[in-house]
Amino acid sequence: MSNYLVDGYHVESVAAEAPVSERVAFIRRTYAHVAGAGAAFVGLSVFLQVSGIAEQVMLQLFTSKLAWLGLMVVFIAGTWVAHSMAYARSNVGVQYAGLALYVLLYTLLFTPILTLASQPKYGGSPQLPLQAGIVTLAVFGALTVAVFASGRDFSFLGPILWVCSFAALGLILAAVLFGFSLGLVFCAAMVALFAGYIIYDTSNIIHHYGTHEHVAASMALFGSAAMLFYYILRIFMAVRSSD
Repeated sequence: MSNYLVDGYHVESVAAEAPVSERVAFIRRTYAHVAGAGAAFVGLSVFLQVSGIAEQVMLQLFTSKLAWLGLMVVFIAGTWVAHSMAYARSNVGVQYAGLALYVLLYTLLFTPILTLASQPKYGGSPQLPLQAGIVTLAVFGALTVAVFASGRDFSFLGPILWVCSFAALGLILAAVLFGFSLGLVFCAAMVALFAGYIIYDTSNIIHHYGTHEHVAASMALFGSAAMLFYYILRIFMAVRSSD
């Protein structure tokens, strides 16, 4: 059985090789934290929309390309910090602080698109985020069941997903700087990319995370599901605007 030290004194098993009871408990904790992060994201997003703060943030971002670039820099740097905090095995409080920061960053990043999608005066509808959310949950559930049923280790997808992610980031930066739209084809490709990440993250939960890394595991899965939702929502918005 593979083990490693958590804090210099306690030994933790890799979930795949841990006793069944520990493995099941780890998986349950992980998905409970994913659900909790999702609920916190929805709650914060609704609060920002109802309070009017979301619209103010969106208008500020739309006034300058530098504001968008600043948001992207804050998001990328912040998520890196959050990931580092989540892997602080000796301090559970730091792990949860990392997860909270991660949810806050995603809430901020999604504020403009949720405002546009949900408010009729911008051509949206309150039903659009809900519809995109239902589709996201359906895709997430289907991929999760498929990975668990197959039992395969999909960690080989990691390098492929990273290369594709950096290519996509380059295109996004170019679109922000030069003001062109990436279109439906790009959104569809990003849906496929983050579906791949969900497969990869789910496989890691089964095969590679330690039994006490549920916070880090849930963070990775929440981020992938959130980005899947983002691009599904963009597709719904594009289809609505073309009607």
